[in-house]
Amino acid sequence: MDAFSKALQADKREIIIAPTIYKCANFAEFAEEFKLNERDCVLTNEFIYKPFMEELNLPCNFVFQEKFGVGEPSEAMIQTMYDAIPYDSYDRVIAVGGGAIMDLCKLLGCKRPASIHEMYFKREPFIHEKEVIAIPTTCGTGSEVTNISVAIVKDEKDGVLTGGETKLGLVSDDMIPNKVCLVPDMLKTLPYKPFASSAIDALIHATESFLSPHRKTMTSEMFSIKAMELILEGFRRIGEDGPDARFGYLEEFSIASTYAGIAFLKAGCATVHGMSFPLGGTYHVPHGESNYALFGKIMEIYDEMDPNGEILEFKKLVARITGCKVDNAIAYLNELLEKVLHLKPLREYGFKESDIKDFPVSVEANQQRLITNSYIQPWTRELMERVYRECY
Repeated sequence: MDAFSKALQADKREIIIAPTIYKCANFAEFAEEFKLNERDCVLTNEFIYKPFMEELNLPCNFVFQEKFGVGEPSEAMIQTMYDAIPYDSYDRVIAVGGGAIMDLCKLLGCKRPASIHEMYFKREPFIHEKEVIAIPTTCGTGSEVTNISVAIVKDEKDGVLTGGETKLGLVSDDMIPNKVCLVPDMLKTLPYKPFASSAIDALIHATESFLSPHRKTMTSEMFSIKAMELILEGFRRIGEDGPDARFGYLEEFSIASTYAGIAFLKAGCATVHGMSFPLGGTYHVPHGESNYALFGKIMEIYDEMDPNGEILEFKKLVARITGCKVDNAIAYLNELLEKVLHLKPLREYGFKESDIKDFPVSVEANQQRLITNSYIQPWTRELMERVYRECY
């Protein structure tokens, strides 16, 4: 275990470092409440700007993420963003979007590094200098309240570039946005598939926080349980009445995502996230979808290897919320998730048989801060190979 992971496990504080959280009916109300002005940089997507912001004729500088590249943040995208938005051109950063927008705006709030690569490999410090306000428009990442920014970076082994790429999380309490405003109305235009994958991602955040063997506290447990209650009830409605059932439950999904983010800020994510990072980094699978691809199998293995530990409490929770039997809770949960979003095998994303052995090497080298939170200890390379093989 690396020194950073040891330090996280040793910290038993119940205090949750989080931003001030607001809720507004719409973006116009937010703009009035926060007095948006010409020194504000609003990073968003054009498809969000058009229906929610354009007609307000606000004086801020609106910048669209897609101008820097598509998909999740990468070293190249971050550098293009830095070049396009001079550091002295803004005083506040307003993040309006999903996880990629949140992660990029956290970087806009920091002192510009000499090297993005060196910063993500923790050889250059992250220094927060400007106010960041986050408005999530998905219901999954929880990034609006967390201390991490994730990017696809050039992979290293023993300090030498391998020629490949992986996803790394840059972690610092200075990364946490200063303020958050929930505007559930902005989820209405989110297409169903990204909605479903982001909501499943929030469920995984809550689940991994609940099962965290070293870092879970009574406060993180409280937020993770409430998040799971809200999300599973929403999924039950979708399973019974179809995708449109989400429209009457968007506020609950939005709140649940933030609760799950608060939970994993303290308790941490674990095996699912650690193993999904090379999948997302190599094949550019959206974050929530790459987590979902592995989640069910990892939960089955957890239950197989230690059915009477904390996962039993998780199964009781799933049974209480959904009405299924405790003994069948993992299988029932996977069936429910299939109703929400079809689970694809890894090969449909381009995953190769050689990745079954190659990906665990990358996970061991780069994702120890996550793998050390695994419900099963130690989470070995052999277990990782089994997961990838059975999901292939």
